[in-house]
Amino acid sequence: MKKFEEKTINSKEIFSGKIVRLLVDDVLLPDGNMAKREIVKHPGAVAIIAINDENKVIMVEQYRKPLERSLLEIPAGKLEYGEEPLVTAERELEEETGYAAGKMEHLISFYTSPGFADELIHLYIATDLTKIDNPKIGDEDEFVELHEITLEEAIHYVEEKRIYDAKTVYAVSYLQLRMALKSNE
Repeated sequence: MKKFEEKTINSKEIFSGKIVRLLVDDVLLPDGNMAKREIVKHPGAVAIIAINDENKVIMVEQYRKPLERSLLEIPAGKLEYGEEPLVTAERELEEETGYAAGKMEHLISFYTSPGFADELIHLYIATDLTKIDNPKIGDEDEFVELHEITLEEAIHYVEEKRIYDAKTVYAVSYLQLRMALKSNE
């Protein structure tokens, strides 16, 4: 048995949508009591830190309905069924920004909200970018505006909550740390 394991006694799907499924599980707790868990099942996603030749980060601004506001974010998107994360990263970079990467490196994968969701984001860094003449068109219900910003601007945007989502804040923090380590070499 895994430490603190909650054994699923019953699982009921109460919603299945385009992106997520919602389950309500009855679980047996380690102390023998029962509890309910609401679980969001997600196919997983990728996020890309895209850096151009001027050392600027390519960001997309888009409206996020759950927050009722626009955010500045790194390009990202969900995995299609059976699709490898690297393929998804290349596709999303092209669809959202119109760029292709000469080099795409996986940095880390992390869970976004393990208290209620199983979404795993695979974070990549893309460099040696080239603009694509006729890029693939993204989702028909997705409207984005490109921004190319410096790391200093990104840090400022985090402070003023223009960059406010975990994956992008994580990306900005990663770039800050990378810059600090390079300056100490």
